[in-house]
Amino acid sequence: MWVSLAPYLIMMYEINHAGGAPREKVEAMFNSISASYDRLNFLLSFGTDRRWRSRAINLIGRYIRPQRILDVATGTGDLAIAALRLDPQKITGIDISEKMLALGRAKIIRLGHESKIEMLKGDSQKIMFPDRTFDAVMSAFGVRNFEDTSAGLGEMFRVLRPGGLIMVLEFSRPARFPMKQFYGFYFTRILPWIGKKVSGDAEAYSYLPESVLNFPDNENFLNLLSGMGFIRSGQRKMTGGIASIYYAFRP
Repeated sequence: MWVSLAPYLIMMYEINHAGGAPREKVEAMFNSISASYDRLNFLLSFGTDRRWRSRAINLIGRYIRPQRILDVATGTGDLAIAALRLDPQKITGIDISEKMLALGRAKIIRLGHESKIEMLKGDSQKIMFPDRTFDAVMSAFGVRNFEDTSAGLGEMFRVLRPGGLIMVLEFSRPARFPMKQFYGFYFTRILPWIGKKVSGDAEAYSYLPESVLNFPDNENFLNLLSGMGFIRSGQRKMTGGIASIYYAFRP
């Protein structure tokens, strides 16, 4: 598994040290690592990514009963599949990576969910649906990869109906002992060591701490949601603050 992750680590190193993450590079990156993506999520989250997604879906169900759901940056469709418990009429997942979508479609067919979930190629900054189409718009570990975070959130706002809910699941930085200390040690010492073992470059795994540090998490993200026009925003921290569920409503 470690060897299979090498192209991903190297490409993410190149993206983060090129001064940004243009759409084309992100698309190429995820096409390149699609076969290892699910295992990578499991690895980076110590196996808790499924529980995080489950809690995120439960939060949506606590507030609304959506009939039409959009999953932005759906990847291989794990969040969309988890959202089936809400019993919606339709779930649409969009992603810029065709190879990720192909794996997601195969997974959905294997599970027998193709009548409920559709997977389409689409750009978060130019969502192809009309205004006010969806009851809920969600994303798991995808917003951090948006080339323009504000533009992507603006599109999610646009396609959400009044009273609808946005849910974003993302990594965040813990602030309390001992998770803060463990988090800092793991992200600054262990991950670079793994990157060196995989790629021969001690900095190759620096993409994760860099992207998390660059992401406007916690209050900053809540303020960003408010600035985009969302109301009643909130945050649920998980696993000592390593990950957070953000949510808000369109007025």
